[in-house]
Amino acid sequence: MKTKRVLALLVLALFGSHAAAARSLTVCADPNNLPFSNRAGAGFENRIAELLARDLHAKLNYFWWQQGRGFVRKTLGAARCDLWPGVPSGLEHVAPTRPYYRSTYVFVTRADKKLGGLSLDDPRLRSLSLGVQLVGNDGVNTPPAHAISRRGLIQNVRGYLLNGAGPNPPAAIIEAVAHGDIDVGLAWGPLAGYFASRSKVALRVQPVTPAIDAGMLPMTYEIAMGVRRDEPQLQQQIDALLERERPRIEAILRHYHVPLVSLGPATAWAGHP
Repeated sequence: MKTKRVLALLVLALFGSHAAAARSLTVCADPNNLPFSNRAGAGFENRIAELLARDLHAKLNYFWWQQGRGFVRKTLGAARCDLWPGVPSGLEHVAPTRPYYRSTYVFVTRADKKLGGLSLDDPRLRSLSLGVQLVGNDGVNTPPAHAISRRGLIQNVRGYLLNGAGPNPPAAIIEAVAHGDIDVGLAWGPLAGYFASRSKVALRVQPVTPAIDAGMLPMTYEIAMGVRRDEPQLQQQIDALLERERPRIEAILRHYHVPLVSLGPATAWAGHP
């Protein structure tokens, strides 16, 4: 009996030691931010995080925090998580990985309207109602908002916050186009493609041009993942996996109707896309 008890204790000790050594990967994510992430794990960043965790033989955990002012400081900066997917390649205060996709701001219009071939300099915009996205409670302007303001197109503009308390806040601008509340929505491509594909009203999604406005304001962005600056080994591991898993990652992005632009030289813009 004593021998069996000793063996049992040894097994428990070995199991406990193995469990303690098991790797985990904690991802910073917004709990209500489809198509990127949500608490149910239904976003494409959730899917990509699952892929990376599996490759790392790590248990995937999340630290949930609504994106907005102070997100980096309260998540990666406070060492509450290891990885933040979906950051612009030039974002400060993090160590960015290699980009895993590049996308663009888009014009969203109803397919039954004759609004194909739009550009920021299209004279039709002066007689149309426009919607732009605003970042955070302080309503920071996105690049298309800056671009149309620079052109004096502010008389018929409505702003739509990216974050909020209701379900799927980023969908509001796409729903406004579908309902006819605005004629044109200028939205970040990944969320526009996702919600437009689910609209009961057929919608047209086309890239905002020029791709770089006034030679300094880009409409396309390379998207990377952020890690803490004191984790260079994790950064290197994620870099290698993003390259190795590029076909699977691209398949996930296409499944979510993300408008993809070929990866090229990184943009200098470090703001929110």
